[in-house]
Amino acid sequence: MSLPPLLLIGCGKMGGAMLAGWLEQGLSPETVVVEPQGAAAFADRVRVVHAVADIPIGFAPAAVILAVKPQQSGNVLPALAHLSAGAPVFISIMAGPTVARMRALLGDAARIVRAMPNTPAAVRQGFTVAFAGAGVTAEQCALTDQLLGAIGESAWVQDEGLIDPVTAVSGGGPAYVFLLAEVMEAAAISQGLPPELARRMARATVAGSGALLAASAEDAATLRRNVTSPGGTTERALAVLMEQSAWPDTMQRAIAAATARSRELAG
Repeated sequence: MSLPPLLLIGCGKMGGAMLAGWLEQGLSPETVVVEPQGAAAFADRVRVVHAVADIPIGFAPAAVILAVKPQQSGNVLPALAHLSAGAPVFISIMAGPTVARMRALLGDAARIVRAMPNTPAAVRQGFTVAFAGAGVTAEQCALTDQLLGAIGESAWVQDEGLIDPVTAVSGGGPAYVFLLAEVMEAAAISQGLPPELARRMARATVAGSGALLAASAEDAATLRRNVTSPGGTTERALAVLMEQSAWPDTMQRAIAAATARSRELAG
């Protein structure tokens, strides 16, 4: 199923990953991308402009995707307020700004979806959670699902407040996994393994474990126990990681800190 014309505001890493996924789904070439730094990789397939003021007069996108940094919302969104008259769905992937805050900038009639994708969207393995504000139609939710489905899995929540912990767990989650690979590599080197082998081993182990988790019907705890032979090496390692609940408690505090920061960004 092809996609209608869209307006993408911001084409950084996440915006670019999403755009690439949409192009694979047959995105309309009438789509406009606003990117101050340019988006040369996409210029032959969509219309790229450098500023909101350069959006063609009369352009009426089905959806406006807000992929700028949350700190830029106060400057960018008011310049898009006139588009609300055409009743597009505004899909924000900014961490922090609430529907109420965005409506104050876009106008009370704005139909807004907050969505939080993560960076595996770049390989079409992302996970996005979305919340629909007042006035968003069933058809616009379906379009949002289609757009998010082009970059991975998606789910919806009915409570906007849940987007903050979603941001902490799913949005930031890839960084936590990459940190795990990083520290595994360093630990392997400290035990005498050659650096190149340590890196390959850590990356492949994390990637393979993720693939196994995705393919298995068993939960993570069961898969962990399956690897842990009584009295074996893995049990000894887990005893260190779980000592006085150090690792679980640290992760709980990390997620809580990220959730609090997401709420702070709401302003």
